[in-house]
Amino acid sequence: MASIDIPTDLLPLDGRFGSGPSRIRDAQLDALHASGHSLLGTSHRAAPVKNLVAHIQELLADLYALPDGYEVVLGLGGASVFWDTAAAGLIERRSQHVVIGEFSGKFARAASAPWLESPSLIEAPAGTSATNIAEEGVDVYAWPQNETSTGVQLPVTRVAADGLSVVDATSAAGGTQVDATQFDAYYFSPQKNLGSEGGLWVALLSPAAVERAARIAASDRFIPAALSLQGAIENSRKQQTINTPAIATLFLLEQQLQWLSDNGGLAWANARTRESSDLLYAWAESHEHLSPFVGDPADRSQVVTTIDLDERYDAAEINRILRENGVVDINSYRKLGRNQLRVSTFVAIDPDEVRRLIASLDYVFDRL
Repeated sequence: MASIDIPTDLLPLDGRFGSGPSRIRDAQLDALHASGHSLLGTSHRAAPVKNLVAHIQELLADLYALPDGYEVVLGLGGASVFWDTAAAGLIERRSQHVVIGEFSGKFARAASAPWLESPSLIEAPAGTSATNIAEEGVDVYAWPQNETSTGVQLPVTRVAADGLSVVDATSAAGGTQVDATQFDAYYFSPQKNLGSEGGLWVALLSPAAVERAARIAASDRFIPAALSLQGAIENSRKQQTINTPAIATLFLLEQQLQWLSDNGGLAWANARTRESSDLLYAWAESHEHLSPFVGDPADRSQVVTTIDLDERYDAAEINRILRENGVVDINSYRKLGRNQLRVSTFVAIDPDEVRRLIASLDYVFDRL
């Protein structure tokens, strides 16, 4: 196989463009190192870590302009655990799910718990969008703001007054604009735009969602302690999690939230990710052998861009060459199985870095 050395002046300064674990900024790592012994290795129930959690809650409430009564709740295990937590303590009888890819499908499967009625599914082929519809007997409407596996982005608009609107924001949170009045639960893991590590979930909950969690917890439904949404709410009110969290994850999250706040909040982040993704989509549309995977421009994600290659190029070979040059993790989602590049344009990635990536890819394409 050919070995191609991309000139240094074309290469991105930082080659991390993955849509799984995100690029963590050097300033965050420097701050973590500088924190020394003040946080790592200390009790999460003592003041230093509780103050850190309180600051995270304050920053998120400010970033999303949360209305009165909304709460910032933290739990352990990532968004996949939140799906089980919602099945245990947020869905009362039946949920409705937009399923447009791997991760939206996983929540629907979690909601197929034996104590619940079978969920209602609104499905669309990978690379296309779908919309929730008010339905009798449904008390939770669920959809992803951004389907990470395909690069489809959906609007966040409340579905029905008598059902909770529950939004998976894992790859959108911190990089995409949203109106908090349009959701009851906006949940995410912080390892994407929010520049942290896994093992934590965060949910922004409306008063209606908080009330629902308390009502289900008070019922005769068996809820394992680790999946208790009410337990997570009560602990979060004390600025802690039910069990020991990863302190470094909390610290990196707090640093990223402060950085977003200092630079102009969600409006700034939204414009930055939009600029980066627009660069990639325009490049793909102008290239003879490339095309955006998501056909409708209105559905294209601004934080996870998916680009199809025709038979002229092999995405696996492109990824191998780029990895040899220090540019990593722009392969298609593994279960999608397409000849495709998937490039994150999370907020930590400067648009100029995207321009360098495009120049590097063009250099490789010209030599194959």
